[in-house]
Amino acid sequence: MPNHSPRAASHRLVRVVGAAVLVGIFAAVVSSASGGSQRAEYRFRQVASGFDQPAYVAQPKSEPGRLYIVERPGRIVTLAAGKRRTFLDIRSRVESGYTEQGLLSVAFHPGYAKNHLFYVYYTNKTGDVEIDSFRSRSGHALLSSRKQLLVVNHRANDNHDGGQLEFGPDGRLYAGTGDGGSGGDPPNNSQNLSRKLGKLLRLNGGRWQIYAYGLRNPWRFSFDRANGDLYIGDVGQNAWEEIDYRPRSATGLANYGWSAYEGLAPYNISRLNHTGTLVKPVQVYSHAGGNCSVTGGYVYRGSGVPSAKGRYFYGDYCTGIIWSLRISGGKATGNRRESTQIGSLSSFGQGANGALYAVSLDGGLYKLVG
Repeated sequence: MPNHSPRAASHRLVRVVGAAVLVGIFAAVVSSASGGSQRAEYRFRQVASGFDQPAYVAQPKSEPGRLYIVERPGRIVTLAAGKRRTFLDIRSRVESGYTEQGLLSVAFHPGYAKNHLFYVYYTNKTGDVEIDSFRSRSGHALLSSRKQLLVVNHRANDNHDGGQLEFGPDGRLYAGTGDGGSGGDPPNNSQNLSRKLGKLLRLNGGRWQIYAYGLRNPWRFSFDRANGDLYIGDVGQNAWEEIDYRPRSATGLANYGWSAYEGLAPYNISRLNHTGTLVKPVQVYSHAGGNCSVTGGYVYRGSGVPSAKGRYFYGDYCTGIIWSLRISGGKATGNRRESTQIGSLSSFGQGANGALYAVSLDGGLYKLVG
């Protein structure tokens, strides 16, 4: 999960003097917790509740009437016509004692309607990050079909697990791993290209390749389904949360800067690896007003809320504030605070038709409506 526990908070004590200076330096690109006008042409409406610490919500394109809600302790529950069914139960394999651990996301193969193949990202009982594939039959996962695709050693600390799986516009599976935990990335995992921590990985021909690096805890990332552009919500350290963006047309290895930079601010600049292209965030916000941990989202591409189309939605776990922005010419424009706040905002998710959902660890499921 994003950093939000008392232990994580101990790693994120704000350096008051430095933060005050940086607010002035980066005022042009920072949105405060109260920034932007609030408009009411759309909002997130709660459509269900009572889930067990939902960490993610997804929907294969072949099943527009059924949502899949990922519960952190180790289950995936489907919701269709108001009825709930257990789709996958791997609680015996999942470590979820600490709030950044657990069953963290699911991704359905682009050919799921025919091959019934899906993938899960979770913290296993040893504390390591694990990605497995399964197949389903008649609305249930086949536990016997499990194949282990990746295990990343994560036993030193129980935070910064990453957690996202997403298929890219190239049809390949991507995974976002955290830097290994603690605070400040003591082993310098993120800038080290020989390690899989602090990376965006891509599965290519059965091998996991480093697609991008320099990430602290990319809890949620997504590809715009209209053009394939990449958005990452990378959780910050002491003072800054960031949104990273890279167009699909960009080529080569990207370095998103951590732990040489936190947001736009120098953090441990001597660590900077100059391999590839340094990509700076398009949007940052400070921890002012109780903000603490960014929850990245999606570009809205549904038809139900026309005024939201093309806007990228993201929020903060601690305050529940939700913002949205547009990308124009590679830069963030029109950043604004939305009218809805969702406490313990753990994730956003996309429906088969482009609808936008959100879940809260408190148990609620929400949908963007006009």
